Amino acid sequence: MQLTKAMASLSPRKRGEGALAPARKKLKVPYIFIFLCMSPWLFGILFFTAYPMITSFYQSFTKFNLIDSPEWVGLDNFHRMFFEDSDFWLALKNTVWISAISIPLRITFAMFTAWVLTKPKRGSSIYRTIFFLPSMVPTVAASMVFTYIFNPAYGPINRGLEAIGIDEPPFWFMDPKWSKWGLILLGLWGIGDTMIIYLAGLLDVPKSLYEAASLEGASPWQSFRYVTLPMMTPVIFFSFVTGVIGSFQYFTQAYVASGQVNDYSHAMYFYATHIYYTAFRAYEMGYASALAWVLLVITLICTLIILKTQKRWVHYPNGSLFK
Repeated sequence: MQLTKAMASLSPRKRGEGALAPARKKLKVPYIFIFLCMSPWLFGILFFTAYPMITSFYQSFTKFNLIDSPEWVGLDNFHRMFFEDSDFWLALKNTVWISAISIPLRITFAMFTAWVLTKPKRGSSIYRTIFFLPSMVPTVAASMVFTYIFNPAYGPINRGLEAIGIDEPPFWFMDPKWSKWGLILLGLWGIGDTMIIYLAGLLDVPKSLYEAASLEGASPWQSFRYVTLPMMTPVIFFSFVTGVIGSFQYFTQAYVASGQVNDYSHAMYFYATHIYYTAFRAYEMGYASALAWVLLVITLICTLIILKTQKRWVHYPNGSLFK
């Protein structure tokens, strides 16, 4: 009777909350584990990405040399960038040039290499490994090797060109007209990482489409034009976006090669190189931060343009989140 009275004295709301209390405690346990698992990632995002970005954005409006406290200068860094710094325009010009030339060449060469690797019926894994190995070579080591083999005085490339009758071979990295082409050849040599993506895309094209095209009397070129190429446009789109982002950050190969040959003409002086020299040679961290944020805006605009135009030429067989 006393228990019945005690239960009756409780309101329905209190009885419901008492019944749900154990369930609520059980629901908290997964959230605790989720937070514990995500805490390292959150720590990394906040302290290694968000905080440096916020700090660099503030420093882009200051004069800062790592020793003295940042001095607020407003838009002076950006005014200097666009109207007073000739190296800025030179670096931007070189970066746009190598982006416009290297990205289409990398896409074409990776597509062709992947297509060739789909043909062998025996030993295909060996051939694919051989083509992929150059991409595993450290960038600094590859750049030093290329500056040696393309050396106009004793490099094996020019010796071979002279052997086949070319009396005046290019000076490559020592010639402003050929130095960027040497860097492009270096990039094409290490195409293995991109080639693997294209190879996976080519192997994913349904064979039934080729069989249908063959029954309709399509030539090999028509099969490539109307079957392979449309099916490969998502892969081309991905490599195009990543290529644009990577080309605007082009640094290591040019820095090593220019240091090996003393690039006095600044033919291999790119945007990322300009940021590096400004920050760690001139110690103008405020101006370097402004350069970095302008680079971010340029890359963002180019990426958004590609994303906007991809609806016209990228074909997704199973639908797309971008449509």
